[in-house]
Amino acid sequence: MPITARSLNRSTLARQLLLGRESIDVAEALRQVVALQAQQPASPYLALWNRLSGFSPDDLDDAVTGLRAVRATLMRITLHMVHAADYQVFREAMEPTLRASRLGDSRFTASGLTADEVDALLPDLLKYAEQPRTAVELRGRFEELSGAPVEPTAWRLLRQYVPLWHAPVGGPWSFGTRQAFVAARSRPALAAVPDAADDGLRVLIRRYLEGFGPASVADMAQFALVRRSRAKAAVQSLAAELEQVEGPDGTVLYDIPGAPRPPGDTPAPPRLMAMWDSVLLAYADRGRVIPPAYRKLVIRVNGDVLPTLLVDGHVAGVWRPVEGGIEATAFHPLPDAEWEGLATEAASLVPFLAGRDPLVYRRYDHWWAKGLPAAESRLLPGG
Repeated sequence: MPITARSLNRSTLARQLLLGRESIDVAEALRQVVALQAQQPASPYLALWNRLSGFSPDDLDDAVTGLRAVRATLMRITLHMVHAADYQVFREAMEPTLRASRLGDSRFTASGLTADEVDALLPDLLKYAEQPRTAVELRGRFEELSGAPVEPTAWRLLRQYVPLWHAPVGGPWSFGTRQAFVAARSRPALAAVPDAADDGLRVLIRRYLEGFGPASVADMAQFALVRRSRAKAAVQSLAAELEQVEGPDGTVLYDIPGAPRPPGDTPAPPRLMAMWDSVLLAYADRGRVIPPAYRKLVIRVNGDVLPTLLVDGHVAGVWRPVEGGIEATAFHPLPDAEWEGLATEAASLVPFLAGRDPLVYRRYDHWWAKGLPAAESRLLPGG
């Protein structure tokens, strides 16, 4: 019997700790949700606030400062926050994608540098980065090692390939425009160990299914941004450990036996989701959480993913902090009970932000200025 679309939605919410806030620590939460999108420094904090009971920003500060939670370029060639123990195998899984997209980019090859030269210089660069270094310091050191200046775009691509963690630089959200980097403490095997990439991808796909399943091969490839053929080969090698589920449209989905699959009528509480929250981006079929009519409203043409209202498990609008509270814009009419739930969330979120950055995401207000369709917009005051 096929799994229903609503049950798929509830499976995602359950595994992503969004059916009810859990009383677990930050490290355990990171392992369970697999990875948190971290392009915007505040977003991992808001993502955990949505998922954990009694969460304090200090909890994530401590994990970041202690290098238990690390921010690095990983899946989809974007910044993610993951548990430090997961970094090495996730980075190994991503090696072919990162190498091809960064060192194979025409803007990199036009600089005259080659991938072989990078491989030769990488050990000395990483030794230099055993202590936190700024991007300027790292670039200067690489130029010393290579004996030639590096064009800025080529350096940016190279820096994204090198196994570096972003080093915390202070408030309000540990990372900011002043960037620093440190060599990954758990060093991944790179191109010299080709089997490491395949082994790593198997681990990543199994972890992905634990945190986001059931899912198709296309979903897995989209989550990591790897070739679909790689994802398919990894699934085939894991066949004895996985079970197949028929999706609502007949698509073959894969899952971990015994993983939670709540019924479609399981209540889903409203949430004020962070920008770029992983549940919005983890699938090729994003209709699991985002109604198709709303996709272009919340995932903008330049890649910005707006902070969303999650109502009954699905995106129903967007929100932003303003003077006096949270401005919530619904794309369709919402029942009074859902507005009451969103107001309760806002009453908790406003004081959460107050000590750090009350108008977080203000730089994205231009999307509101350009106009968003609104069935209704309300100012939800803080508690």
